[in-house]
Amino acid sequence: MPKQNQSVWSQVSRYTGLAFILPVSTLVGWVIGHLLDKLFKTNFLYLVFILLGAAAGFIDLIRTTRQEVQRDDG
Repeated sequence: MPKQNQSVWSQVSRYTGLAFILPVSTLVGWVIGHLLDKLFKTNFLYLVFILLGAAAGFIDLIRTTRQEVQRDDG
């Protein structure tokens, strides 16, 4: 159960942020890869950076979720 001293809007903002972690990190990976592809005249770096961005998003999502569970448990 969530602690009673946290406002509803505080919880809403925290959990809404979780919804954006994975798509934003994947998008950032794509942008970096696309720019590097243009710089080096390649066609595969965007895929590498999409995967790296998605992996970073999953790691951050899991880490943040674990912190929330620990915070709620005590």
